[in-house]
Amino acid sequence: MFEADYIVVGAGSGGCAVTYRLAEAGHSVLVVEAGGTDAGPFIQMPGALSYPMNMRRYDWGFQTEPEPHLGGRVLACPRGRVIGGSSSINGMVYVRGHACDYDHWAEQGATGWRYADVLPYFKRMEHWHGGDASAWRGQGGPLHVSRGRRENPLFDAFIAAGAQAGYPVTEDYNGAQQEGFGALEATIWQGQRWSAAQAYLRPALATGRAQLVRGDVARVLFDADHRATGVALCDGREFRARAEVILAASSINTPKILMLSGIGPGRDLAAHGIALRADRAGVGANLQDHLELYLQYAARQPITLYKYWNLLGKAWVGAQWLFARKGPGASNQFEAGGFIRSSAAQSYPDIMYHFLPIAVRYDGQAVAEGHGFQTHVGPMRSQSRGWVRLRSSDPKAPPRICFNYMSHPQDWEDFRACIKLTRKIMGQAAMAPFLRHEIQPGIEVQQDAALDDFIREHVESAYHPCGTARMGRRDDPGAVVDAQGRVIGVEGLRVADSSVFPRITNGNLNAPSIMVGEKIADHILGKHLPAENLTPEMATACPVSASKGLVKKN
Repeated sequence: MFEADYIVVGAGSGGCAVTYRLAEAGHSVLVVEAGGTDAGPFIQMPGALSYPMNMRRYDWGFQTEPEPHLGGRVLACPRGRVIGGSSSINGMVYVRGHACDYDHWAEQGATGWRYADVLPYFKRMEHWHGGDASAWRGQGGPLHVSRGRRENPLFDAFIAAGAQAGYPVTEDYNGAQQEGFGALEATIWQGQRWSAAQAYLRPALATGRAQLVRGDVARVLFDADHRATGVALCDGREFRARAEVILAASSINTPKILMLSGIGPGRDLAAHGIALRADRAGVGANLQDHLELYLQYAARQPITLYKYWNLLGKAWVGAQWLFARKGPGASNQFEAGGFIRSSAAQSYPDIMYHFLPIAVRYDGQAVAEGHGFQTHVGPMRSQSRGWVRLRSSDPKAPPRICFNYMSHPQDWEDFRACIKLTRKIMGQAAMAPFLRHEIQPGIEVQQDAALDDFIREHVESAYHPCGTARMGRRDDPGAVVDAQGRVIGVEGLRVADSSVFPRITNGNLNAPSIMVGEKIADHILGKHLPAENLTPEMATACPVSASKGLVKKN
């Protein structure tokens, strides 16, 4: 039986960060990962991003239950089954979230997770290639963050159109001002995906203090005092932890493992014949995600990526990347985007845009009209909540997943606003030389009922599930972990992935998931980075904090 100081379940975004920091501090760490190698162009080439999330070799293949408010549609819920986890199959867009997101976490009981508290961890983890280190940005960290070259004129046209529509332009949405249109950032370095495996896991393994074991975890092991002592795998192997077990298996698999280990809603566990260890109603609850629409446009000029959407073109892109790490394959092609408010009533942005210079689906199928482009647009703070539940007590059975997408009336208003505001932006003079007509939803779709039909049929997940083991006060019956990631009701067990989010953050979730791993590692080690001393000038980063007097002054 193998022993280590710490066992980390899941070599994804949070798990890799925890592993690296614990090994760096001199501890022995065993990382248990169900997936295999990330070698090969499908993962490492940024332009091939649509492939790994559609390959069972790299993806768990989760699907939702029929979603009741989407006409019974079953949606894919990709999660990385590979070293690096979902950071090895995602779109690589790097978004910290808005400052107000974290102040909201603190207000909901996640003490010590205000923006001022998490900013130092974002800075520590970054090696930012957009400028010098500053009060906002870090350099020298393990995670390379870069910007695309924006060589296609459509990117700058989209940013200019946003400005012409009356929205700000931001130089750095991860810095002083999220609101506005500007360049998107990505976890790409020298033309290659820079996943959590590249940034954290491989350096941790190189220390000799971390070891990677492949296998599916069946449950956490406990002693008579309800202290986690290790994990049992589906193949019968068991591993012991001298100090703690850390679950970082994703917001889908982490609650599954907790429930299989007897931690969760007592009635649900009893129905599956699982002995109750800690009755926590919040396990698997509070499931959140971002939904988005692809609004597509036919192009006037043959300047989009469609020119490569044939066998010869793809071979050329692949060859450029393979031999020089250059060309279209060296970018995720999400090089411009924006954050705006749906109305003046919003205190900070609640809509996000990703711009893509081709009209295509996530499964890699281009639209029939040839040259085109699209915006991915969706609300950031849906009030709909779903759940993850056990299908059976068999650890090999996939869990049941229901997001309850569009179950809140405000969701429909928000998505109508997304379509109407996008039409306003795309109708600006900056887009006129490039835009021939609207493909989807089509200019004839105008009335609310028609818009709702389009939304119901075409809305897609942005693949940002979170919240299923949320942080909170220890006396909060809905909380699963406390503000240090410790599972309430047992000892020696923590969670360090997007499961702990009390509420979803603005934008893509890879950056905040890695930050959670960084910060939970410091909690385990009994230390913390000092909170940032936010100045009055930095108050604009979070108008909510400023209005509540939460911004520190020198």
